[in-house]
Amino acid sequence: MDRLAAMKVFVKAVEAGSISSAAQELGMSSQLAGKQIRALEDGLGVKLLTRTTRRQSLTDSGQVFYERAKNILAEMDLAEALMAETRSEPRGRIRISAPVTFGCHALAPELSEYLRRHPEVSVDINLTNRNVDLVEEGFDVIFRAGDLPDSSLIAKRLAPYRLVLCAAPAYMAFASRLQTPQDLTEHECLIFSHSSLRTHWSFIGPEGPVTVAITGRFCANSGEALRAAALSGMGVLFQPYELVANELSAGKLVRLLPDYEPPPRALHALYASDRQMTPKLRSFLDFTIEKFGEGKR
Repeated sequence: MDRLAAMKVFVKAVEAGSISSAAQELGMSSQLAGKQIRALEDGLGVKLLTRTTRRQSLTDSGQVFYERAKNILAEMDLAEALMAETRSEPRGRIRISAPVTFGCHALAPELSEYLRRHPEVSVDINLTNRNVDLVEEGFDVIFRAGDLPDSSLIAKRLAPYRLVLCAAPAYMAFASRLQTPQDLTEHECLIFSHSSLRTHWSFIGPEGPVTVAITGRFCANSGEALRAAALSGMGVLFQPYELVANELSAGKLVRLLPDYEPPPRALHALYASDRQMTPKLRSFLDFTIEKFGEGKR
């Protein structure tokens, strides 16, 4: 006896109200449906249904078995659907949230390649520097820089987020020289208002870690605004490398204190532990590791 098939007939008979109705829905004869239920009862050693010419009803054992069997069949249907999904091509919309600078200058330029590889996937990307709630706000993947709080989310560690200290040549021509991080106290620092970078900048130098309290007259919640201010000669910038890579290459900005490296900030891609690993989610996570995994940037 195929026990799962017999369970399906039994559950359908309970829900349809009769064995004959279940047989009709399942496309089999009433005799075969009745035979499968009797074989199931014999195998279990209990009576599941009481039947008369007018009606059927569940026994106490039948009620218990029906609830369990219904759950088992639902899990089997889900498992089969998941397997079918994993064999299919990625498709559908994937919702992503990322920090503004990383999203604009690192992630977005790579997404055209991902979309070329997977023509049936569309991307909806939300750029914000606040910590979004993946589950509550309906995202599939979020990128987060910095240390992670304890959570139920699964984190894929990526290459660290690198910061760089720089300024325009025009600013440095009229400012005092920078030889150590402590000299920053004499400079106009362009302040990012969204994190600890608002008040303190940290480095690792020949003497070890050093943190300096900074001040400045220009503060913004946008790296783009701070870059524009730095290019105009307004002060010293401390922002992710991706934001200023082109300007550094062109000499519009110059790197400062090369012997003092800012500590790298951890970067992770996070997704829900109970989220179905659909082809679109798997393909995007694989692409993320390929482009931004440790050692890639």
